[in-house]
Amino acid sequence: LKVAYLHAKNPEWKIAVTFNTRSLKEQFKRLIRTFTFEHINEEPNLENIDIYHAWGANNSDGIYLDVCKEHNVEFIDFSSARRRTPIYGQEFDMVCKKALNEIKVFKAKYDLIVIDEAQDFSREFLQICYNILKTPKRLVYAYDELQSLSKKSMDTPENVFGLDTNGKPKVKLKNEENSPKQDIVLYKCYRNSKEILTAAHALGFGIYRDEGLVQMFEQSYLWEDIGYEVKSGSLKIGQDIVLSRTNGTSPDFLSTHSDLDDLVKMKVFENNLQQIDYVVAAIKKNIEEDELRFDDIIVINTDPLTTKKVVGAFREKLYALGINSNLAGVSTSQDIFYTDDAITFTGIFRAKGNESAMVYIINSQYCYSGYELAKKRNILFTAMTRSKAWVRVCGYGEEMQKLADEYNRVKENNFELKFTYPTKEQMEHMNIVNRDMSPEEKNKIKRSEKNISEFLYDLKNGKLKKEDLPKELIEQLKELI
Repeated sequence: LKVAYLHAKNPEWKIAVTFNTRSLKEQFKRLIRTFTFEHINEEPNLENIDIYHAWGANNSDGIYLDVCKEHNVEFIDFSSARRRTPIYGQEFDMVCKKALNEIKVFKAKYDLIVIDEAQDFSREFLQICYNILKTPKRLVYAYDELQSLSKKSMDTPENVFGLDTNGKPKVKLKNEENSPKQDIVLYKCYRNSKEILTAAHALGFGIYRDEGLVQMFEQSYLWEDIGYEVKSGSLKIGQDIVLSRTNGTSPDFLSTHSDLDDLVKMKVFENNLQQIDYVVAAIKKNIEEDELRFDDIIVINTDPLTTKKVVGAFREKLYALGINSNLAGVSTSQDIFYTDDAITFTGIFRAKGNESAMVYIINSQYCYSGYELAKKRNILFTAMTRSKAWVRVCGYGEEMQKLADEYNRVKENNFELKFTYPTKEQMEHMNIVNRDMSPEEKNKIKRSEKNISEFLYDLKNGKLKKEDLPKELIEQLKELI
């Protein structure tokens, strides 16, 4: 909407729209065309609007690729970056940092750059975008840290762009009277109903989890910024609090189209076969009886590493019923997410930024426990908030039942969030326990667990006598534990 409006007002501006999820490209193009036509009753001049993926590839435009070509520096594709980067998930950070160091003088190309899902990008990419802007450097970036599926979080403009010799931000933020504040917080949600959004927040933070919270805002006022009001208690460390959304932040029309139990359903199965049968039958009903279109439905798998493998059985059963489906970015172009004649299956990364009326989330038990729990809960939050109307959270086994129990407590509390605000020490503990880990860290922990288990087994069964252990070692173990 912002791009369409500014393009209509300033048709001569050269504008770039960039994003992390390639499957958003067609959606951006469609929405910019729609909103431009509403403003000026004409098609936009797409010669002046570059809708570019952030990275780019040999067969696809990208901001980074374009910068490399314009400034005659080496372009590094994902495969090459993966080989050069020891830490998974930091490939794009590395190539942007390298380009930033190698380019001494940037060529100004754009009058405006708009960045979507900025929580996925490093400061180096934001700096590149800033450097290729013409004066007065119009840079707009939007972000939602709860949808971060990596270690990244948004830094302040001062830290991203630096300070001048007087200790003031180099970047001139729009802070004058009648201008936007540095951050414009979008507290009103027009996509998700109160029920879906509150349930997603409750599960994402682990509000009603038996083992306690998974994560929490360090700045408690952010709860009010994102549309909750304090119903009772206090938003202070160590205090009990009850939070709820209002009609002002979650409009009624998002909920009143269906019964409560139809808005959100948690489906617990004994095994994967039951899960497959349910999802396939439900999709068939959606199309044949509920009058949903193919592009009204998406199926999201929670575990990013298994999507290609696990969705095959779902798609085969649908095909046997005469219902076509696609695996986004695999059986379709990477720039396309929806098609008119097929159900879209996807992993969480390609789902980000997209939305649909009916969302099926499969294998949700993956998000209940284990390593990197904050990331897993963010996956569940992101998947649930793709829904504009209905969501079906599906999974099987004991951990899926525990996840369903958490949701039932959300319902029992009338879709309010009731918890005790954690102390700084408790938040630090959460951050350690539920942190993101590299593959090396995970393997080291698994090896240590195995060694400790064998050690304890030998002690319990007399194969090893505690008298055989050095006194210093026993004292160190006591102190550490």
